[in-house]
Amino acid sequence: MSYANILIKPLISEKATKAKEESNQVIFFVAPKANKIEIKAAVEEAFNVKVAEVNVVRRRPLKRTRHGRPTGHIAGYKKAYVTLAEGDKIEFFEGV
Repeated sequence: MSYANILIKPLISEKATKAKEESNQVIFFVAPKANKIEIKAAVEEAFNVKVAEVNVVRRRPLKRTRHGRPTGHIAGYKKAYVTLAEGDKIEFFEGV
């Protein structure tokens, strides 16, 4: 798999920005079938940085109900918290 198929998009939120500033972590939405080794290789290839650690969080799909009856579903996703090595940095919107 190429890194374009593994890394879906970066997560830009208050929590992600705080993690980036405090512990040098970047958060990505990743492909549901990707494992930690593939995620680490994809980030290193895409951004030319050294990855120290990868943590993965998975949210399962949920049923949406209204008045006790199922009316649809909420999609699940998989996130990767990528800790970069000391001195490495990924900049998405700095200087804009």
